[in-house]
Formats: sequence, structure tokens, C-alpha cells
Amino acid sequence: MHKEGDEIHIDDVEASGGSKEGVVRYVLAGGLILAIILMSVVWIVPAMTQGDVEEEATISGEISSMEEEGDSTDSILGTGEEPVGNDEVTQEDGIEVIEN
Repeated sequence: MHKEGDEIHIDDVEASGGSKEGVVRYVLAGGLILAIILMSVVWIVPAMTQGDVEEEATISGEISSMEEEGDSTDSILGTGEEPVGNDEVTQEDGIEVIEN
């Protein structure tokens, strides 16, 4: 720090109150890499240890289990050709209507 006339001139180190070593960028980069690694482990390890029961909870597992069982009706009762139970089939404006 030096004084020129009525002006006081301060260098960068004195004005900031510390040194500029750039440590913050290394801490942020290390934290980012650590977070990516931990999130990958949390995602990959359970996926590798997934059993048959958990696999059926996924959409692709449900589709493959339906193909193995031969159940292609998607829980539809009947074939649509005949009424189920006490249903009444009528025609209204050329459209088949089934009353339950």
C-alpha cells in the first residue's frame, strides 16, 4: 500500500485479504467427480443384483412374462362375439350396444 497525493493505492493481495491460489475450482471439480461416481454406483449396483421378482415390476419384464405365459388378452373378458353373463346386445343407429 502506498499513497500518491490524496490517493491511497492498494495491491490485489491486500485488497482481497488473502491469496488467490485457485483451490475452489479443484474442490468443485473433485466434488462433481465424486457425485457422479456415487450416483453411478447407486444406479448400477441394484440393477446388477435385480432378481426375477423385481424384473417383473418393470414394463419390459411384464411384457416378457406375459409372452411366456401366453396371455395375450390383456385382461379382456370374452372374445367380443358373445355377451358375457346377462348382457343384452342391441343395435342403435347401426352400432352394437351391450347393456350390462
